[in-house]
Amino acid sequence: MASLEVRLQKYMADNGIASRRKSEELIMAGKVKVNGHKAYIGQKINPKKDIVAVQGKKIVKKDGLYYIMLNKPRGYVTTTKDELGRKCVSQLVSDIDARLYPVGRLDKESEGLLFLTNDGEFTNALTHPSHGVRKTYRVTVKPVVDEYLIENLANGVLIDGKKTAPCTVKILEKQDDRMFLEFVISEGRNRQIRKMCESVGTNVIRLKRIAEGDVKLGGLPLGQWRHLETKEIKKLAGPAIAQKAQMKQVRK
Repeated sequence: MASLEVRLQKYMADNGIASRRKSEELIMAGKVKVNGHKAYIGQKINPKKDIVAVQGKKIVKKDGLYYIMLNKPRGYVTTTKDELGRKCVSQLVSDIDARLYPVGRLDKESEGLLFLTNDGEFTNALTHPSHGVRKTYRVTVKPVVDEYLIENLANGVLIDGKKTAPCTVKILEKQDDRMFLEFVISEGRNRQIRKMCESVGTNVIRLKRIAEGDVKLGGLPLGQWRHLETKEIKKLAGPAIAQKAQMKQVRK
């Protein structure tokens, strides 16, 4: 029945394979098959009848959803597996019996708040550029720069040939050879804060994400994780996703 059909990329996202955009990339790369045939963009499937495989592995429909907050330590890459053998954040949530995917990224030398989930809609709500979710960071830089350059950072600087969007940058503390800043940004460009600081002549020596939207890392111990509360999911992704999470969220 046509009413049972859903778009392939939505089905993939809903079952924790990747975000919708990333799922589309997998389809275009020829890594997805439906009933043994190469999938195509715009394809619809019937989840009750059709068999979908990604890189040869069949998707098993998941009814239980996980929404996890992790306090990521430095030295871990934000991925589920790494061809170079580096430590992955997936190792820190290996006691969860589900395949979880990071929501956004923190580079290897950064630490702090990172969400993981198997809900593609939740991932899309937090990562799509149109939603502009605020992210707050505590950043230590060295050497000290003057307030004029800090104002430049807030107004936007040129990195990788494109100016950054206006953001909030506060000076929290100054010492002889370093300073402590708070950044609040709504973009998610690769190593953005590090490159912004380099553009004004200083270097990041520590970067920690402490909040996304109105949800804070708080006192969660380094390397540990916890389930998000329904009210936190609502703050981040809206009432519809929060309602779904309340019905299907898994807690152990």
